[in-house]
Amino acid sequence: MPATKQTDQVCCPSVIDAPLSEAEAADLARVLGALADPVRLRLLSLVAAQEEICSCELEAPLAKSQPTVSHHTKVLAAAGLLVGEKRGRWMWWRVDPARLAAVRTALGG
Repeated sequence: MPATKQTDQVCCPSVIDAPLSEAEAADLARVLGALADPVRLRLLSLVAAQEEICSCELEAPLAKSQPTVSHHTKVLAAAGLLVGEKRGRWMWWRVDPARLAAVRTALGG
């Protein structure tokens, strides 16, 4: 069972197709804010390079403690970019490809 709640809407319409509504802009800003941190951007990259990865395997490459990794994965999960599943004492993470694709589309890509 996923540890994070999935959003009903994958993301927002393209910023170049029409002006965003206030709610759409807030959703996209939350996602972009999550990506604006270098540690979170690296973390997303590490998870995306794997089909699935344990939180325990993220500490060394990021040179961050478990609580710090946990904080950053939580922010990315809240933005809908990561989906987590608790197995034993560890969280296993994977990228939500639909959400990531929707963000690319929203930015005109």
